[in-house]
Amino acid sequence: MSLDETMLEMGRRARGGADALRNATAATRSAALTSMAEALRDRSDAILTANTADVERARAKGVSEALIDRLSLTPGRITAMAGAVDEVAAFPDPLGATTARWTRPNGLEFSRVRTPLGVLAIIYESRPNVTADAAALCIRSGNAAILRSGSDCLDSALAIHAAVAEGLRAAGLPGEAVQLVDTPDRAAVGALLTGLGGTIDLLVPRGGRSLVERVQAEARVPVLGHLEGINHTYLHASADIGMAVEVVLNAKMRRVSVCGATETLLVDREAAAYLLPPVAEALMAAGCELRGDAAARTLISGMGVAEEADWSTEYLAPILSVKVVDGLDAAVAHINRYGSGHTEAIVAEDSFAAAAFQAVVDASIVLWNASTQFADGGEFGFGGEIGISTSRLHARGPVGAEQLTSYKYVVKGQGQTRP
Repeated sequence: MSLDETMLEMGRRARGGADALRNATAATRSAALTSMAEALRDRSDAILTANTADVERARAKGVSEALIDRLSLTPGRITAMAGAVDEVAAFPDPLGATTARWTRPNGLEFSRVRTPLGVLAIIYESRPNVTADAAALCIRSGNAAILRSGSDCLDSALAIHAAVAEGLRAAGLPGEAVQLVDTPDRAAVGALLTGLGGTIDLLVPRGGRSLVERVQAEARVPVLGHLEGINHTYLHASADIGMAVEVVLNAKMRRVSVCGATETLLVDREAAAYLLPPVAEALMAAGCELRGDAAARTLISGMGVAEEADWSTEYLAPILSVKVVDGLDAAVAHINRYGSGHTEAIVAEDSFAAAAFQAVVDASIVLWNASTQFADGGEFGFGGEIGISTSRLHARGPVGAEQLTSYKYVVKGQGQTRP
């Protein structure tokens, strides 16, 4: 079969898988997830071997260390991947849950009940763990999935998908409920964007701006956007110095390659002289390159120059841009101009300032006195995430199993007719 015919057949099989998941019991879906987690552990050596091949090819291409970190798996990361699937298995099943109920004066009883979306096509780049995360959340929420990994992590994704299929079959569910596109051919992405003959209900791009913008521009089906994480941490004049050092150091340096990493530090001019030096010292000691505006550079010797492009750059590397701002309003204005709507944070002892910041910043996640690296569905108690949605429709922020559902209205009457 040609690639187009192969992709259309995947769509048809996915529709059958969606019907099977929709009609399965919560216990059956949980059993599939538990078996999937066990298979990930059992197949750990095969997954690591496949990942080693992916990493070696990426290094030969000269891929950056930040992307190598995203691509790389270790025994610990596979253990964590399997543990995340176990958490999803234990997560309350969202299907059939009644989210609202009311009765009208005519006696009609209305309920709003959660239902699956149907078939999801998930396109992602160099994070092989997304294969397991996305599959688990789709199974939990009763959705079939067609996964298209980046070519850099294809071998790893195929090895992980084998565990997914094993878990589904062990629970008596069809393996085609979660399929993986097994070719690096870029034409496969174009086929997915067409909707595969109406079989795809939602597209989820998880990657850099170029991928997301292409999907949003060309897709013929609804898209759940996940833009880059151009995230800010703002140190208000009331910030505690010790807390500021710890929060900023974690927000930037805990793991620089994740989308929740802080990329720009904003410091209140009123307190910059005593807040910025200890924060900058801790960052530089940890190996972080700082690029600042003129005001920041006068306070920190050796700081590089921040160009205009730095304010809108997701570094995914130990690089941080720094700007001194004239208070909360200026910080918010900078964030709303340059931010990607992902995650923003304020460090402040002034609760009124913090409340104002959280009220007016336009982002899917806004934190007070906490690291931006908490932008993670697992940390929210969602049992994992398929991504951080920067969209304003359907779902925003971490997208877990519950956010991958729609709803229907169920109405019960006693023979009422409308006059």
